[in-house]
Amino acid sequence: MRDHHPRDDDVPNPEVWHGRATNRFQWLLAIAGAACMALGIALAVDSAWTSGIAPLAMSVVGCIAAGLLVLFGTLAFVHVDLKLDRECLEIRCGHIGVPRRRIPLSHVAGADFEPHVTPRHWGGWGYRWRPEKGTAVVVRRGEGVVLRLWDGHTFTITVDDAESAVRVIRDRLRQETPGAAH
Repeated sequence: MRDHHPRDDDVPNPEVWHGRATNRFQWLLAIAGAACMALGIALAVDSAWTSGIAPLAMSVVGCIAAGLLVLFGTLAFVHVDLKLDRECLEIRCGHIGVPRRRIPLSHVAGADFEPHVTPRHWGGWGYRWRPEKGTAVVVRRGEGVVLRLWDGHTFTITVDDAESAVRVIRDRLRQETPGAAH
């Protein structure tokens, strides 16, 4: 972890820690999806096609379906929210909070800071799974939290101020461990 700001160990961690990561570039993709939907609607409303109804219907349905897929697929991963309380971590994506994952701290063996999480390493943005790497929610490149779970899996989340999140998680795990020094 970077050591650019000293931390007073007497300062208690917050009762509930919140973190977020945002990808502004995905708004451009959402606009492209909305434009594709608009094209489909415009074709349906004001069509001058003379080659028949079937090609027109396929074009309209294709444009609207592609637009919806791009629009909702990108809006779901414009940002990720991480909420950490005394019992669990809750990860929520996008404006409607889906997909969502809740990980009890009792399932977490440890947490590490990762300074360089990139969509390229995970195969793109979104909720990702790779057999050799585990599961991740990647909405942008940059710092992230890597959770090591007791079942041997890992879960990576891109979030701003990931160092602070790791510090809070480690503190909570120490408090949960019987016989740990406080």
